[in-house]
Amino acid sequence: MIKEIIADCDLRMKRSVEVLRQELTRIRTGKASVGLIEPIRAEAYGAEMPLSQMANISTPDARTILIQPWDKSTLGAIEKAIQKSDLGINPSNDGQQIRLVLPPLTEDRRKELVKLVKKYVEDAKTAVRNVRRDANEHIKKVEKTHDISEDQSRGAQDDIQKLTDKHIKEMDHLFELKEKEVMEI
Repeated sequence: MIKEIIADCDLRMKRSVEVLRQELTRIRTGKASVGLIEPIRAEAYGAEMPLSQMANISTPDARTILIQPWDKSTLGAIEKAIQKSDLGINPSNDGQQIRLVLPPLTEDRRKELVKLVKKYVEDAKTAVRNVRRDANEHIKKVEKTHDISEDQSRGAQDDIQKLTDKHIKEMDHLFELKEKEVMEI
């Protein structure tokens, strides 16, 4: 029973780290990345669809994202969706493809992005700590029903703390990497 609780705890913590990774890929750095436009959805064929299902998306150089729709009739909808998004980039439509040219980041904008990264990391750490709290409470309930001993309970809580420390350390590492990436000129 303890192993199941710890395994569930580890799985939920890993999911928190994975969500953080996904959020960090969406934060703009000095380089063009397909991850910037992944969350954008456009109206096509009567439904909202992710751009990745409507077009070929590539980064021909460090400052450009190129979107080549498979159906040229969706060009307008894709362009509108990009304009409505919070990217702050004006798309250039040549009738065949859409080109997004990323302007260079200012020092102030870089600092704002680092603050945003830090907020995402802190939110993810809070999620991991909540998972730890839930798992510890579950262990204590099992201990109160006398299904496990006090020593087993303490050992399980120590294992849960080790998992928490491991995942938080991984998040700190992700923060350092993203901070370095954002601050590079």
